[in-house]
Parts: sequence; structure tokens; C-alpha cells
Amino acid sequence: MSVAVETGRWQLDRTRSTVALRHKTIWGLVTVNGTFAAVSGGGEVHPDGSASGNVTLDSASLDTKHAKRDKHLRSADFFDVDNHPAVTFAVRSAVPGADGTVQVAGELTVRGISRPQSFPATVTRDGSDALTLSAELTVDRGEFGMGWNQLGMLRGLTTVTATLRFTHDAEASA
Repeated sequence: MSVAVETGRWQLDRTRSTVALRHKTIWGLVTVNGTFAAVSGGGEVHPDGSASGNVTLDSASLDTKHAKRDKHLRSADFFDVDNHPAVTFAVRSAVPGADGTVQVAGELTVRGISRPQSFPATVTRDGSDALTLSAELTVDRGEFGMGWNQLGMLRGLTTVTATLRFTHDAEASA
């Protein structure tokens, strides 16, 4: 990897990290955008440069700037937050590539259903003790039991965009 990353524990900076989604609705004519306000997580960089860790989203924190839609997204038709309050991504491997990239593989769990997910990400150094991981991936909501689709209005895959800033935890790494 062209971005040098110290081994040890890294903690997600909740205030400077974002996870957003977008999905086409109304037969592909309108794009719904939303952001998860509550994101947490952390990870570890191993001596060989690979990494593992997790990111957790509070399902109820999804905000699309439309209260009625947000209430529906929190219902059993979609995220079912009463029974499944979190969306998690468990990183099983993060293998450094060329030009500041990393190939991330892990398990995405939504509504208690887990599926493997793999995607490329970009790593940028952010000062001496921080780095930012940026990625975009697509998710098939139907694979996670989110099959609600009144009149066939929902089309295609959901795009998830993540910008995750991590700070090096020097004390935990020592």
C-alpha cells in the first residue's frame, strides 16, 4: 500500500465519518438519499499490512429528510429497527493494493441476515495519527428481507457511500 499505516488498534471517529445511501424510487424517476447519523466501529492493522474490524450503524438514525418516509424505513417493511437496531459490517480482511487502495471483504448484517460483501476502498492519510477510508458499494436490499415494493416503484440496487475516518489508538497498540 502506498499509504503507510501503523500496526495496532484504530478507532472510528464518529464525528468525522459518514455512511449514506441512495436508491431509485417512483419507477427510477426519483433518487432517495439518506444518511446514518450514528456510526461507530474500530479495527486493527496487522503486521503484514492487512486489517480487520467492524462498523456499526444505528438503523434508527437513518435520515432522508422526510419524516414519513423515515418512519416507514424504520418499520418491519425495511430495517425493522424494533427487532434489529443495528446494521453491521464485520471486516474479515482488508488487503493493501496499489496506489492507496485496499480490497475489503467481510460480512454485512441487516435485519439479522448476513451476506458476504467485497469492495475496493481508497485510503488517504489524514495527519500523523489518522486515516480516511472511502468506499462505494452496491447492496441488493432483497437479500436482506427488504422486499416491500408497492406497485413496483423501487428499482435496482441501493448504493452505499462510506467515508470513515479512523484515529490510531497508540495506547491500545502499545
